Amino acid sequence: MRAARYYGRKDIRIDDLPEPEVGPGMVGIDVAWCGICGTDLHEYLEGPIFCPTPDTPHPISGETSPVTLGHEFSGVVYAVGDGVDDVEVGQHVVVEPYIIGEGVDTGPDSRDYHLSENMNFIGLAGGGGGLGEKISVKRRWVHPISNEIPLDEAALIEPLSVGYHAVERSGAKAGDVALVGGAGPIGLLTAAVLKALGVTVVVSELSTLRREKAVEAGVADYALDPRETDVAEEVRKLTNGKGADVAFECTSVQVVLDTLMDALRPTGVLVVVSIWGKRADFDMHKLVMKEIDLRGTIAYVNSHPATIALVESGKIDLKPFITGKIGLEGLVEEGFDTLINRTETAVKILVSPSGEGL
Repeated sequence: MRAARYYGRKDIRIDDLPEPEVGPGMVGIDVAWCGICGTDLHEYLEGPIFCPTPDTPHPISGETSPVTLGHEFSGVVYAVGDGVDDVEVGQHVVVEPYIIGEGVDTGPDSRDYHLSENMNFIGLAGGGGGLGEKISVKRRWVHPISNEIPLDEAALIEPLSVGYHAVERSGAKAGDVALVGGAGPIGLLTAAVLKALGVTVVVSELSTLRREKAVEAGVADYALDPRETDVAEEVRKLTNGKGADVAFECTSVQVVLDTLMDALRPTGVLVVVSIWGKRADFDMHKLVMKEIDLRGTIAYVNSHPATIALVESGKIDLKPFITGKIGLEGLVEEGFDTLINRTETAVKILVSPSGEGL
């Protein structure tokens, strides 16, 4: 089978690999679609970050680079290993792509397995990846979905789960006003969860395409251009001078963080969703004087079932966010290069490892 593998910074190659073995407790999946994530772009430009090096194996997977990329993917079950009796061949599935150490409680009541030591992700630290034609995954991380959900849209359930967990962390509820800083894929999908819960959503975004996408998709009530509008002042106008109840930082850009701090009401909640590769210059005095509650969020924890339910119920439509589909051979030029250098033209680009559906 073919797979896109990460060898190091700016070095991704399409390799021919043996098909994965579907051992006991495993599920074999024909990958239908895999999204290109911002994390993949960071690995390509600045890595290795989550990916192992050629000399340093990941402590759980034991793998060194090269590793197959891709952690936002959907597919169809083609085989099940011994001991798996609740998933069937032909079933549509998505994957919660964790690499978690043995002995960590990943049961339905756990709220912290995603914070366990050496936690990492399938498609970054090993275990195969969604940018390969096939993958074998532990049953625990495989989530069946309705066959009525198109598989291209299903590939967005993983990043939507990131938004779901971020909203859960914020405590946002129906009737609140939320400000989302940045309308990239995670910002848009966080906004989608907020709208599904009955929250009024304001988005701040430089890209015209992404502002338009937020409004057209129905995930934002207001989409502001920070070059033309004082976002904090506009939010206060929209809230009778009060300010936003919750805010989500989805850019890792300093000026966005500052804007969110200004736009929040006293006792508001600021959730940092983006991965920062550098230290932020934070106004601690404003945090204290407004009694802002600052919260971090990473990935998801037992979030997939509720996220899938939102999609299956029709409360969230993922189709509007798909702006491109490519094959493996176009991964760097049509995929990575577009998302790095031409963000004005794309939101979420999906890859078909097999070429089917293109």
